[in-house]
Amino acid sequence: MYTIKHNELSAEEFILLWETVWGPGPSLEQTRLAMEHTIFRVSVFDGDKIIAMARMIGDMGLDYYIKDVIVRPEYQGKGIGRLLIEELLKFVNDNGICNTGVVVELCAEPDKIPFYQKFGFDANEAQRLKMMYQVK
Repeated sequence: MYTIKHNELSAEEFILLWETVWGPGPSLEQTRLAMEHTIFRVSVFDGDKIIAMARMIGDMGLDYYIKDVIVRPEYQGKGIGRLLIEELLKFVNDNGICNTGVVVELCAEPDKIPFYQKFGFDANEAQRLKMMYQVK
């Protein structure tokens, strides 16, 4: 049985999960600041072991952005990713203004797009632009 936690994901847990999927993680200081300014964090545990996470950033009015959806490779394909997205969308529903539309966005690798489309996400013609800015 898995345990779902809201807004308890620590910077250390975030980095640990990041490194299981994406390689070397961000600095502890950066990650602590990110956790502090994330509007909603959801994490999943198998006993004491963190196995999945996702977080939501945004303005709580018009825009929400799903970030860092990670499920440990050995737990993928067991419905945990679906659980994470459902928790995030429930947060939007519970905190949004009734009878209004809000934008919920995310960025996905091409092989993950079919997973997100099951929830109603769809691509548009806009291109995601990014840069890694070096803070001086």
